[in-house]
Amino acid sequence: MDFTQILSKAILIIFALSMAFIFSYSLIQLNLVINYIKSKKRKKITTPELIEFPIVTIQLPVYNELYVIERLIDKVCEFDYPKDKLEIQLLDDSNDETVGIIKKKIEHYKSLGFDIHHIQRENRVGYKAGALKYGTEFCKGEFIAIFDSDFVPETDFLLNTIPYFNNKKIGVVQSKWGFTNSEYSYLTNLQAFGLNAHFSVEQVGRGYNDHFINFNGTAGVWRKSCISDAGGWESDTLTEDLDLSYRAQLKGWKFLYLEDVVSPSELPVEINALKAQQFRWTKGAAECTSKNLKRVLKSKNTSLSTKTHAIFHLMNSSIFIFIFFMSIISLPLIYIKSEFTEYNYLLNLSGFFMSSWLILAFFYWTAFKQNSKENLFVFFNHFFGFLAVSMGLSLHNSLAVIEGFIGKKSPFIRTPKFNINDASDEWNTNKYLIKKITPLTYIEGGLLIYFIYTFIVAIIFNDYGIMPLLVFLIFGYGFVFFNSIFHVKKVTKQRK
Repeated sequence: MDFTQILSKAILIIFALSMAFIFSYSLIQLNLVINYIKSKKRKKITTPELIEFPIVTIQLPVYNELYVIERLIDKVCEFDYPKDKLEIQLLDDSNDETVGIIKKKIEHYKSLGFDIHHIQRENRVGYKAGALKYGTEFCKGEFIAIFDSDFVPETDFLLNTIPYFNNKKIGVVQSKWGFTNSEYSYLTNLQAFGLNAHFSVEQVGRGYNDHFINFNGTAGVWRKSCISDAGGWESDTLTEDLDLSYRAQLKGWKFLYLEDVVSPSELPVEINALKAQQFRWTKGAAECTSKNLKRVLKSKNTSLSTKTHAIFHLMNSSIFIFIFFMSIISLPLIYIKSEFTEYNYLLNLSGFFMSSWLILAFFYWTAFKQNSKENLFVFFNHFFGFLAVSMGLSLHNSLAVIEGFIGKKSPFIRTPKFNINDASDEWNTNKYLIKKITPLTYIEGGLLIYFIYTFIVAIIFNDYGIMPLLVFLIFGYGFVFFNSIFHVKKVTKQRK
């Protein structure tokens, strides 16, 4: 066997493993869709009666949020809840003019009788997790509601969540994220499309069969004793919310997800801000996998089905690695099919695994129907765009996942907030935006050229089966590359 055949077999093994993981992942998503549909047939749970008002602490972890912090404080102080039962903690790690804005707001609301505190640490040890841990150590509330700075929660949020804690086994009540600017651009359209699937099908689908779900970092309420019992906030991962969620549920605490309680938030309108968010989420998920997967598998009180779902839940971000591998080997696969026809039987099996795309279409269609009144054309437009851009981010996110698995540490880079609500709002003067083009962006541009070349080769070799994948890749990498360049240039031009 010569080197060419050895290399071809290695590529085919990568191909088979990638397709197998993607197909297995799609089967888990199909199971969640089935659970979600079943949940809609179940009798709707009515909000329990709130017999007495417990003390609730609202924690607002903040770092340099001058564009949105006033809005957040105002919304929280509008909560329909007894003022004497409410404590508000501004966990402020800021080092810019945000500090002065918060001080003025706190003075105003203190004069109105609010129990509101400006809490500043000497340094940002542990970033968001460190701030939450610090505030929790001396907060008054039996329950702790957490909101990131871009959220604009409804006034009845506590009235719709706190009553469920009548059940002493409930450790967390999580609300659904809504989006104030989903119609701002095609980029925000696609983000809302993808996140709606998580906040409808995934969260409800897992909760229906008592599988592990996760606190989403914000717009939810914790029982303070649950946090303590699970070991408290820890900052050794970038997704402290997912980490604490698993540690708490392994301790036996139950999490409740309320799809009908919606907490509006803001989506990133600039692609480099989205990249920063994606990097943190995907790397953090990989870190949580390394930290918690063994605990899940060894748990004697966790069912096999819940363990199976937990594997794919924790390893959710790993799919980007397999997508990236599939993308890179697309060109050599064309030559292998042409030169080594004895392997075609294996390549022909890809048609079976490609059914995973149909399953994913069903998955996202189920969420789309629940969250939108748009027609089928809009669905396919968003479905194509979402999958393509996800593929276009596969290199970026794969690097994040690899860093997470090998234990490379990096700082918590928070997503810039904009206070953007409609098409007339501008974001290019935002002081927190990335101001230079990263080397990775140029590599993404190189991959765009690579996939265009591969598409031409596919035409020459009459390999029509691989062309749909290449169309997704060309559109996705083109969208990510050109928007990454354009958005940085737009910011740079404005500042000149």
